[in-house]
Amino acid sequence: MSTRPKAYVSVQFFLDVPSWQDKELILVVKLTDFGAASPLPSTAKEDDRVAALARRAQQGEYDQSLIDEQLTRTATFLTPLRFDKLRSSFIIVVGLGGVGSHCTSALVRSGVSHIRLIDFDQITLSSLNRHAVATLADVGTPKVRCVRKRLEAVAPWVRWECINEVWRKDQGERLLCRWDSGMEREPDYVVDAIDNINSKVDLLKHCHERGIKVVSSMGAGCKSDPTRICIGDISTSIEDPLSRTTRRKLSLMGVSQGIPVVYSTEKPGLGKAQLLPLPEEEFLKGKVDELSVLPDFRARILPVLGTMPAVFGYTVANFVILEISGYPHEPAAGKGRDKMYDGILSGLQGLEERLARAAGQDPLGLRVPLTKNDVGYMIEEVFRGKSVVSGLATRLALTRWTAPPNGIGIDQRLAGQISSTVELEHLVCMTKEEAAVHEKEVLRGGMPPEVFYDVGVVQLVNQRRQEESQYSRYR
Repeated sequence: MSTRPKAYVSVQFFLDVPSWQDKELILVVKLTDFGAASPLPSTAKEDDRVAALARRAQQGEYDQSLIDEQLTRTATFLTPLRFDKLRSSFIIVVGLGGVGSHCTSALVRSGVSHIRLIDFDQITLSSLNRHAVATLADVGTPKVRCVRKRLEAVAPWVRWECINEVWRKDQGERLLCRWDSGMEREPDYVVDAIDNINSKVDLLKHCHERGIKVVSSMGAGCKSDPTRICIGDISTSIEDPLSRTTRRKLSLMGVSQGIPVVYSTEKPGLGKAQLLPLPEEEFLKGKVDELSVLPDFRARILPVLGTMPAVFGYTVANFVILEISGYPHEPAAGKGRDKMYDGILSGLQGLEERLARAAGQDPLGLRVPLTKNDVGYMIEEVFRGKSVVSGLATRLALTRWTAPPNGIGIDQRLAGQISSTVELEHLVCMTKEEAAVHEKEVLRGGMPPEVFYDVGVVQLVNQRRQEESQYSRYR
């Protein structure tokens, strides 16, 4: 490095970069076998200037004090030891649409120094409502090139590997191999931001089998409520349709847990966005699957509110940053809620036993055919975490809404096993105190709930039960 003053070195360094005042280049775009745009040289001199700066920065010709100043807020937050882990990390991002581009942008701005990008697709006009860095000038260019080009203008010292290919399981070893340019390092984390089910499942299975740390983003399409976004193990992501399908396919392959995912518990509903159907004339033409970019890729349009992929992407990036740096964190969808659900399930078990005794039935060995996940679904999704009677959100319980006729109903089809026939549609959420009164007056006292409660409570219960019948299709 030069011994000249830093200010002069920095100015001279920028002056050495080609000027952006020259005419733009006009280039012909050739498509790849995937229907994507081929990697091309920059079409603007400003891009040449940024690329030249990045080349020199990646060779070490960049003042370290400038990097330190740019990243000082993150370094201070994480503390030096943790920040060093993040700075030296190697992350692979697969899929560079709305989620993947925002995730990559956050990782770069936070200090990650080695990033491999994998995506076969190109920027389109419709990408611009949700993509983190793409501009009109990028339309028709590969996403991997666009992301690198734009983020090199933010952090020119970051080292990149851009692979303009579709993820395929038979190429997994090559696509997720170690970083060999200047260092030999296995990937610290893989980010799955793929929106195709089969490719997503193949990637997650590949990583899980080989012990490669991976975090997966579930569907951001048709979602509108950022407060419903959660992080948890894939086994707990029971209310997200994309997660459900991914989970089931993985289960068939022997993978049922151990993969962290970012998902939304928001449900489809009346007036909300849905997957757009293809026009009738397209079906009349014949093979609808040929309309997709690649075999097994969707051909229909998935409505996306541009803010939601960004929230998903930053949530994924935040998780990766905390994991790699070792910063203390525990997702809200973790142990705390599980303990509460266990308690509610235990309370429901006790209720069923008491109702059985009251009807002259023997409750010995009685089981409730519901799970902790069912309890979480009813509490959080159907009843919004509140009592239908008072709207309170503490000391919650699940109880039957109406008294079961002729006892609770016991399933004894299998010898030596008896279980209650209670179903989710029978249950409502109340506080423990309200549930105790409800049991005394309604379930054991014989008073119809329509008589015991005011019309507002009854209407709310009917509304929630109707919604549950719709939600159950997505479980």
